[in-house]
Amino acid sequence: MERRSLRAARLATFTYFVLNGTLLGMWIVQIPSIEQRVGISHAVLGGFLLLLGAGAFVGMRAAGPAADRLGTRTVVPASAALCSAALVLPGLATGPWTLAGALAVLGFGNGCLDVSMNAHAVEVEKAYGRPVMSAFHATFSVGGVLAALAGAATAGWDWSPAATLGAAAVLGLVVSGCAAPGLLPSRSTPAADAGAGPGGPGGPGTGGAAPARIWLLAVLALLIMLCEGVANDWSVLHLRTVLGASDSAAAFAYGAFAAAMTVGRLLADRVSARFGPAAILRYGAAVAALGLSAAALSPWIPLALAGWGLFGAGLSGCVPQLFSAAGHADDSAAGANVSRVAGLGYLGMLAGPALIGWLTHLVPLNLAFFLPVACCVAAVAAAGVLRPRLSVP
Repeated sequence: MERRSLRAARLATFTYFVLNGTLLGMWIVQIPSIEQRVGISHAVLGGFLLLLGAGAFVGMRAAGPAADRLGTRTVVPASAALCSAALVLPGLATGPWTLAGALAVLGFGNGCLDVSMNAHAVEVEKAYGRPVMSAFHATFSVGGVLAALAGAATAGWDWSPAATLGAAAVLGLVVSGCAAPGLLPSRSTPAADAGAGPGGPGGPGTGGAAPARIWLLAVLALLIMLCEGVANDWSVLHLRTVLGASDSAAAFAYGAFAAAMTVGRLLADRVSARFGPAAILRYGAAVAALGLSAAALSPWIPLALAGWGLFGAGLSGCVPQLFSAAGHADDSAAGANVSRVAGLGYLGMLAGPALIGWLTHLVPLNLAFFLPVACCVAAVAAAGVLRPRLSVP
């Protein structure tokens, strides 16, 4: 393959990761305004966020086999266009039920884009012959930062959620089409076809039973991604409702988290090479627990923002280490192992925001954040599963 084509494919993959992060982030920073507009409580919102996650899970199961059959060059831009178009729907919702339907559709589009762009990223990584996946995930976080900045700006301009999300949707459709020509040509993947069964990616058809070590990695991914999901969906509301921040100031809670995740992911590979993946998980999860505790207990907006940033910095390198360990555990089952870890991790990301919403029935929102703190502590205790580095004899 020509290096020029490979560089174009890598750039296109970066573009779709940024786009996905931006689209999801644009919804996140609009959560307080939309919640107030449709007149729902935190607890009801938590249930609706579970609908968004359920839609994403269905989208993932649909997009995986579609990418195997049609090729990622076809499925990635189509998924990006669907996710972009669906983004405007929550802004148009006028009541609880229309918001629920809008979030289910948006979740479906996001799930399709998430799994298809990651599948293409794997193809690019194989073509390069060296690790490049962490950089792709870092640019997803760049999209979150862009969304936070855009959300703060449009809030200052008094744009409605419909106008903000509609503008982002149009831009997303344009980017989806412009980036598509750079994707790698579709290739037949008989191994993937043979492994894909009725369960879709990570389901029963992906191979035999996984070893216990893989399932421990998957449980750790669930705990860490549960924490990420809480930050995604509740950081902005925390500053708005607990500390009384304005809409524009509250948007920077998610921005601080996403920016710290970006920097951490750019540095994590080098740090891991020097100190090992177990250290990344152990000390990263400890830093995350400290940061979220500070944010939850802080009476001051600046300290809360710093806490959310520290939370993102600590979590940033954890999930890539878990995915890498799963992929290197057995070359003959690398895809199946990664899908198991990623799949259970995604369930954590779905469950985390909903659990926080339900906990607000019992305790204030900031105290509910000690559930993800406990998850971080558990990850610290189990980090030894990554030592020594997994390798294939």
